[in-house]
Formats: sequence, structure tokens, C-alpha cells
Amino acid sequence: MKVNIAVHGRWHAFELANGLQRRGAMGRLATTYPALVARRFLDPAIELRTQPLLEIRRRIYDRWQVGGKPDLAIAKSFARFAARTMTSDADILVGWSSGTLEAIRPAQAAGLKVVIERGSTHIRNQMRVLRGAYAEFRLDYQGTEDEIIARELAEYEQCDAIAVPSDYAADTFVAEGIARGKLIVNPYGVDLAQFAPPTHPTRNQRPRIVFVGRVGIQKGIPWLLAAADKLVGKADIHLIGPVDDEARQFLAAQRSNVVIRGPLARADLVHEYARADIFCLPSLQEGGIPLSLLQAMASGLPSVVTPAAQGPIQEGREGLVVGDKSPDALADALVRLIEAPDARAAMGVAARQAVVAGYGWQDYADRAVAAYRTLLS
Repeated sequence: MKVNIAVHGRWHAFELANGLQRRGAMGRLATTYPALVARRFLDPAIELRTQPLLEIRRRIYDRWQVGGKPDLAIAKSFARFAARTMTSDADILVGWSSGTLEAIRPAQAAGLKVVIERGSTHIRNQMRVLRGAYAEFRLDYQGTEDEIIARELAEYEQCDAIAVPSDYAADTFVAEGIARGKLIVNPYGVDLAQFAPPTHPTRNQRPRIVFVGRVGIQKGIPWLLAAADKLVGKADIHLIGPVDDEARQFLAAQRSNVVIRGPLARADLVHEYARADIFCLPSLQEGGIPLSLLQAMASGLPSVVTPAAQGPIQEGREGLVVGDKSPDALADALVRLIEAPDARAAMGVAARQAVVAGYGWQDYADRAVAAYRTLLS
């Protein structure tokens, strides 16, 4: 079995490619990353096809907002590139949602099965949740263009299978009429060597709560900030990640116990998990198993999360699960952990054990190979 991968960016595609390479199942990889950059993360034996100008265009827009939003043009251009370079000499094409449409039919005509990777809930579910949340603050959600939504819906229909990271995400596809048998549920992994409990834990004057992700409405930031107001003098909250424009109105009010850190490099993020006491991710919309949650669990942190970000957290064992949009419930759960250091420590140990038991990248690749073999059988 040989698997080609097409990803307009990186996501977790490079980890999948490395895992397939170790199992003798990797074909070639197409990405927008420049080859020299991609090689830093990939097995040197993996055959590459790259379109770096698309990545440069994306980065320029993200930093300076030059020209119109390029997401749709990049998705179309990359999918055409994948159709030219990734639809032969393999048994399966794995492509990321919105950037694979034009390659599906050529791949299938050449005898390949096509798997669409969707790292979130069904696109319609995502739109409903986010539009509703933005409307609560009298904001118009402009995150995804209508044509990108249409592309994803067409990909769901035309592909042979859709890979999602959790049963939570799978349920949203079933609710939208996608057959359960078309779905591959494969939870993501984490680098268990890089993210690990600290040898010498930091003793903070007050417990440190760390959030890692895009600082915005989707990740529940307005409700986390409301909860933070109830934790003044009890804990400090560090927000790590890029700040969405619409979140700035919520961050305008200075809070003595909230620190806005911005995005951090991977090595610095490892250090921040090591310095933290609690991880918190009160998302409204996720794929069910965020990579940041697995990183925090691997680092030995107890978590307070919402169902959209629950992943392998069992209520009361590796952390606490609260309803979304509920600052009181969120604050109460955080206080429970703030005031119970022994319980925090026990949950942190359980969190590490949970990811070691099945959430390494090797486990992820093993599950992917098994699913692909089933698809081909």
C-alpha cells in the first residue's frame, strides 16, 4: 500500500507522512511549505512536491493584510497542483479539506481511494456555532467564504472517506446526513518525548492557568475572561496564541490576573506547559481533540475543557468538563482545581498516562494504516 498526501500548509500531515514512511506505506507529499522548511520536519527519504509561492502569499496576507483574502485562491490552485502531481503511483490520496476538490476525480479515475482530512466538525455545524456566537456580541462572522463551504461539501460527497479526530466531530457529520461508515475516526497524537512532565516543577506564588490556541470567540475567550474576573487573587491566566481582531474588544479592559503572551515557538511552548499548573480550553467549536490539549496532557497538566475540546478527558479523572458559554461553571471548575493541589497532581499523572496509552504519533499512524487497509479491502 502506498499513500500520497496533499496538504496546503502543514497541520498534522507531516507527522502522518513520517509515520507512514516508517511503515513502508508513504508515497509522495505535496505541500505549500518550501522544501527546505518541510525537510526540517520530514524523513529525508520522503518524496516532496511543493508550491511555496502559495505559502508566501498566505503569510504576507496574514502579516500585512496585503490584497484580498487568499484562502479560496490558494485552495483552488493547490488542489489543481495536487491533481497534476499526486493522482498516480499510489493506492490512496489523503488531502486536506477545501484544498483537494479538483484532485478527487482524477485520483479516483486512476484507481486511488481519496480520504479527506477534516480537523474540525462538519463545516455547516462550524458555521452555525460560530455565527451564533458572534451574533451574541453583534458581530458578523466572516471567517469562511461561501465558496470554500461549497468546496468542502462537494469534497465530503465525492471522496471515499472522511477522517476526523473524534466521535464528537463524527457525530456532526452523521447529523448532516453523512453515513457513519464513510467516516474514519482517528484521534491525533503528540510528541511524547518533547512534551513531558517537568523534572523540577515550578512553584508558582499563585496557580498558573494556561490557554493555548487562537485568542478569539471560537476558543471561548470572552467567557474565559469573564471567569477570570472571579479568580482575581486566586490564579493567573496566561493566554498563548495569535489574537483574533474581534477579540481585542474583550481584551481592552486590563485585568491584573490575565497575561496576553501572543504566539510562541514550539520550544517556548514546551517551557510554558512546564511552568503551568492547569490547562484551560473552553472552546465552542473544535474537532473534539485539539493538539494543544494533548500537549498539555502529555506535559502532566490537569485540564478544564468544554465538550468541543474534551478529547480523552474523563470527567474527574484527567480534568473537568464544563458546558460552553458558562463563565460561572468555568470559574467554579477552575477554583476546584486551584484549591486542591493534590487533586491537580493526581489528574496530571492520569493525563500523562492517558496519552501514553494511545495518543503518541506512532499510535495515530498505526490507526491510519489500519483504516486505509480497510478502505482498500
